[in-house]
Parts: sequence; C-alpha cells; structure tokens
Amino acid sequence: MNDMTTDPRLALNVRRSILGQPWHWRGAPAGDLDAGSPDDLVTRLLLTRGCPRDQIEAHRAPTIRGFMPDPSIFRDMERAAERIADAVQAGEPVTIFGDYDVDGATSAALLIRLLRQLGLSPAYYIPDRLREGYGPSGEALVRIAGGGTRLIVTVDCGAQAFEALAMAREAGADVMVVDHHKCAAELPAAYALVNPNRLDEGEGAAHGHLAAVGVAFLLGAALLRTLRARSFFSGRDEPKLIELLDLVALGTVADVAQLRGLNRAFVAQGLKVMGQRRNIGLAALAEAARLTRAPLCHDLGFALGPRINAGGRVGKSDLGVRLLTTEDEAEARAIATELDALNEDRRAIETDVQAAAEAVADGDHAVHIAAGEGWHPGVIGIVAGRMKEKIRRPAIVIGIDETGTGKGSGRSIPGVDLGAAILAAKDEGLLVAGGGHAMAAGLTVMANKIEALRDFLDARLSEDVARAASARALQLDAALSPRGVAPALVEALEAAGPYGMGWAAPRVAAGPVRVIKADVVGNGHVRAILAGDDGASLKTVAFRAADTELGQALLGAPKDRRLWVAGRPKLDDWGSTPRAELHLDDAAWCD
Repeated sequence: MNDMTTDPRLALNVRRSILGQPWHWRGAPAGDLDAGSPDDLVTRLLLTRGCPRDQIEAHRAPTIRGFMPDPSIFRDMERAAERIADAVQAGEPVTIFGDYDVDGATSAALLIRLLRQLGLSPAYYIPDRLREGYGPSGEALVRIAGGGTRLIVTVDCGAQAFEALAMAREAGADVMVVDHHKCAAELPAAYALVNPNRLDEGEGAAHGHLAAVGVAFLLGAALLRTLRARSFFSGRDEPKLIELLDLVALGTVADVAQLRGLNRAFVAQGLKVMGQRRNIGLAALAEAARLTRAPLCHDLGFALGPRINAGGRVGKSDLGVRLLTTEDEAEARAIATELDALNEDRRAIETDVQAAAEAVADGDHAVHIAAGEGWHPGVIGIVAGRMKEKIRRPAIVIGIDETGTGKGSGRSIPGVDLGAAILAAKDEGLLVAGGGHAMAAGLTVMANKIEALRDFLDARLSEDVARAASARALQLDAALSPRGVAPALVEALEAAGPYGMGWAAPRVAAGPVRVIKADVVGNGHVRAILAGDDGASLKTVAFRAADTELGQALLGAPKDRRLWVAGRPKLDDWGSTPRAELHLDDAAWCD
C-alpha cells in the first residue's frame, strides 16, 4: 500500500512517513503558497495557530501596548514595587540573585540596568552551577546580608527555596522572589513572591507562560509607576523600559517560553530593539556569533542563547550577567570571545555525554531516564532535549557524582507536564530537590532512588505520554512545488512570526522531488539537493539526521524514485545573493 496519494492540486494524504508519522493539515488543506496575497497568507497562519479572528490585526504586528496587563493583577507585585522604590529613594544597597541560564542572566541584567538608571549601584550574585547547584542557598543569602545588603531580589529562582529564604529572614534580609517556576501550595518565607504560577494566583495566572525575564519586566513597569506616583521623576529623566526589551526577547526565546499573548509582543518588539544594538554586550556577542544581519527569533535560541548559557554550564556562571550589563566595549568583546570559546568546549562535552546517555537503554517507560557517573551537569539539559526529540517522549538525564548524588535535568513534550510530576516526586520523598515547569525540570536524586523515580513517573505520566504519542503528527501549513521555496516565500512567512514554543513555525510540503545528491556534512547533518519534475532544484538540510531513518533514506534514495519532503523554509544568506532552503523534518515516498 502506498504511504501517500497525490493529485496535481497537491492534496497530500500521508498516513505513514519515513519517520513513521502521519501528516496533518493545520486547518483546511492549502495549495501553493504563491496562490494568495501575503496578507491572506499571514491571516491563514495566524488563524491556524489559535488567534481569534477578531484579534488578527493585534497579532499581525504585536505591540506591548496591545498585550501588556496591569502589573498590579499579580499577587505581591505592588508590595515588591513599593519595597524597591523605598530602596531607590533611600539609596539602599540591593543585590540581585540570579540563575546561571539565559533567563536568569537576562532577568538579572534587566533589573541591574534599570536600577542603575534610577541611581543605585546594585550588586549581583550568580551561584556556581557545579559547586552550589541551582537556586539560592541559605549560606549565600546570609553572607550577602552580612555584607550590608538588606534587600535581595532573586530572579528565575527561589520559588522552592524554603530553607534558604528562612535563613535569610533570620539574618535580617528582605528577600523578594521574581520567578515563573511551579510553586507548591505552601510558599517560602519571602518578603514578596511575584510568580504567575503561584497556586493562589488570580487574574495573573493567565500569564503563566511568561519567562522570568517577562515577570521582571512587569516588575520594572510597576516600580516606575510607583516612583512616578511619588514624584520621583520631577526634574530627572524617567528610564525607558522599552529599551530593555532586547533582554526580554532573548530570555523568553532561550527559555523556550510559549510565544503567545504578551510573549509574542516581547519578542517582536525586542528583536527591533536588538537590531539597534543598544546593548554593548549583546552587540559584541552577535559579532562573536558572526551575525551580521538583523537578528531573527531563531538566532536568539540557536546563536546567542547557547553562548550565554555556556559560561554557567562549564564553570563561569557570572559571565552572562557581566556581558549584558557592561558599558565597556573592550570588556564586552573580551567576554563575548570567551563565551564563544566556552561554547565550543560545551559542544565537545555535550557530544561525549550524549553518546554515553544514548548507550543506556531504559526500556519502554513513560519517561526515558539515563544516568551515569561523572556526566557533566552543565550539559545534561541539552542532552535531555536532544534525546526527547529523538525518542519523542520526555527524557531525564542524570549525572551522578562520587557521593552517589545525582543532578538531573529533564525535557518534556507537549501535553505532558514534567514540572508538576517532579514536584510530586519530591513530595513523595523520592527527590532531594526538584522543580520546574511543564516542558523542563531539574532535580537532585540519590542514585539508589532512581529506579523508584522511574516507577513513580511511569505511574503518573504513562497515560499522558500515550495520549500525546497517539496525537502526534507532522502539522503542515501548505504544499508547494520546489520552485515555490523562494526568498519571497520566507519573507512572507516571517510576517506571521515570531515563532517558537506554542506558536509553531510554518512547515510546508514540497514535491514531488527526486534526490540528485546527498551527503553528510558537519556534525551528522544530511545535505541534499532535490529536483522537481520541472527541473527546479531545491537545497535541503536534515540536521543531526545521518543515523536516522530520514537521513538514511536521503543518502540511499534511488534516482528514479520520487518523494515529498516536509520542513521549514529558511533563508540561506551565505554569499552575496540570499537563497531559500528547506530544513527537513520528514519525508514520504510517492510510491
């Protein structure tokens, strides 16, 4: 039986592709994308991503004004803003305590830059991932308080720091938590805890998809409003919070936050700010990443974000914040160069850990758990993400140290809330520590409890994983001929962006085509030149696919056998003339 039937109008019916999945349409089947106007195309893309018809115009060009809520809807927001305003007016020492990832670094940098504009010289503290682990420790908070700081703001961490915050309170510090991770019913002893994912959150719960840097931006807006009401800006300039949106965009995309609602506006407008290269550190990082054009959403997640992450992953946790807050161009270039080098080191470490993790088979479980001694804790999250993509179910990778303590990082799939499951495992006494959100989680577990953890997650998540697997299909927006994959198409598709988690990038099917040439390039990528029946050629790339069914099919395709390919149109701007190519997700034989 054929896996696919086609007709001249490009109506696809793929029941089982090369990767073993059906192809479905987002909305009604669509023909050649060149058939309608760019406005029609953007409207169709917005509607099929859940945009209400009466909000098309607002989503077509998302603005902060169009999506920004009143910050006061969030619990403790006013209390937090009043306390920081007091510190600003009194010239009080403030320390920002951040996480070591991109969301933590951008959150810390945003508040540091804002407070500097308000006349303070805030200190910051980023824990060392290898020595101190995730989140605030009581020892660190007490040490900060002992140095004379009475106001500590934790960003992208702290929602589960019960013991640490209790110690800080006893030491006389006011600690406020600005976070987005899952909260338990009981909250730690914070002066204020601003988090849309508090279980007692009201109207603000609708914004639970925000990254921590988005919550920090809202706190900044509340702070400026409070100071404005106190006439603080009489005779002085008010900071332009909008100029910090480049940080918000970077943290939001790098943390894989859902790009819907306010997050879409954050990223759309933040990319414009980033294109102006106001932030010296970000400009230097773009140069180190060899980005010469205006940044795209994809660049934040795959070029800039990994480099900032590299410092925290391999032992220099404060480099990201230093880069994003410096006003010295020479320092910015030096830090960016160092982060670029560390990113190369991270890639080598990641390759080794991934090979070891893939060699560990855990059978058919709801959540794939791979654990090994000596695995670098700085790359386990990346490896978990790679494994999740490969096996299409949640994955947790755990590195075990010489004491038998395992540090783990997990990545999930849509429809499976891994963060909530990890919190539940912690409540059951299976974990030393743990938390996260729906798509990602971190944990600390003793090696002798890993099997019990696996059994617990099986019992809790098996039905969710099975449901997600049965619903899995490659979603297509349109079909077109190879000639239709052109720069004009890519530009038209970008108008419905930004794309990311929760706002899927357009995927098209192109064909029928034959494989003219295919080879392996780089780190296991398969590059193929395809040709349509009319002779038009199409350049494609299947990333990390050399050892997959898709890669093998392309490399061994008979010259006379036709297939359809599905993927995401992208611009190849290498050289003087931009060309379009297709980044492949799947393919299916025509006969």
